[in-house]
Amino acid sequence: MDLRSLLERVEAAPPVDAIDVAADELTRILGAREVSLLIVDYGGRTLVRLGRTPNAVAGRTHDTENASSVPMAGTVYDEVLRTQRVAVRETDSGTRVTAPVTVRGDVIGAMDLVLAAPPSPQQMTDIAGIGHLLGHVVVVNRRYTDLFEWGQRTTTVSLSAEIQRRLLPQAFTCEAGQFTLAGWLEPASTVGGDTFDYALDRETLHLSITDAAGHDVDAAMLATVLVGALRNARRAGLDLSSQVITANDSLAAYSSVGQFVTGQVVRIDLVRHAASIVNAGHPFPLRLRGGRVEEIALAIDMPFGLEPGRSFRVQPLALVPGDRIMFVTDGMLERHAAELDFHTTMRETAHLHPREVVHAHGDAVLRICGGNLRDDATVLCLDWYGGAAGRQALHGASREHASP
Repeated sequence: MDLRSLLERVEAAPPVDAIDVAADELTRILGAREVSLLIVDYGGRTLVRLGRTPNAVAGRTHDTENASSVPMAGTVYDEVLRTQRVAVRETDSGTRVTAPVTVRGDVIGAMDLVLAAPPSPQQMTDIAGIGHLLGHVVVVNRRYTDLFEWGQRTTTVSLSAEIQRRLLPQAFTCEAGQFTLAGWLEPASTVGGDTFDYALDRETLHLSITDAAGHDVDAAMLATVLVGALRNARRAGLDLSSQVITANDSLAAYSSVGQFVTGQVVRIDLVRHAASIVNAGHPFPLRLRGGRVEEIALAIDMPFGLEPGRSFRVQPLALVPGDRIMFVTDGMLERHAAELDFHTTMRETAHLHPREVVHAHGDAVLRICGGNLRDDATVLCLDWYGGAAGRQALHGASREHASP
């Protein structure tokens, strides 16, 4: 397959035309009758088919752009994204092939093709690889255009939600040799200022989960200062203790008296297989180890922003290969969401990929609350494998997670 030609044409195209150019090239290479990209929307439960169809009457339109929503639950897309395998089915219009579009475990969406005949084994392999390549095309080109953001917004986004979204990592899932990490945030009707974040260095994994007091723009602004200060200190090379001290002082300096953010900040040494954590007034994490779920009891320090000049205790966080650790905000645990039996849910979802686990917990909270959350509900799931840093990957997903 002439992937060089595909890449050259995509690189030469304007960012807003990259997907169309890729589709045209795939039509030529594979002889496909139809090629389309579907990206996951902000809610994570719907795919959005993007295209340039100015005369379309279905879906949303913006200038010459068209976006139509496709529910995932119970569809071939749900199966493809869960298993990370290409699906082939016969239809009246030809052979429809659906491939996952995934980058390092983070699901971007799916690719649909209609072929005149069933694909050969080699074509199946090529299509899976192209799906992965298309994920990189989206990741790179979305930096230059709002097209993908517009497509993902199947509901109105408030100003506070806009601010909150910019604080979250660009990829909600990261697969690496020693761990898999996935996060998810279910926003309340009035955004509550939850965030999660992570960064991977050569020898260190940094992660955090935070919950700003209040709602709407005020909470989003508190979260902005704290997350920005944590990132700034981390990128300056400060150790964990100095990172949180700097972030606390920054928040205290820029917030009103009584405003605060709870949170946990973690540093994992990937060489020594050792982890440290700071707990600033935040709910305890939960650990699944050997089929048993238990809270990880931590010393509790004051939330960030209440008292400038204070220090925070850096505590050890024990890690054993096979551990699954869930970091949560109180929206997952209090009020109506208190009916969620987190221990049972963790045990029942032990076989799932962290990406599916965080969605399962989000779905459970929404179901219990009737879809009306009073507070943001956020969860960050860490699977720890330990060992060496190598990763066996296939088409954007780890091999061990590429089957049901």
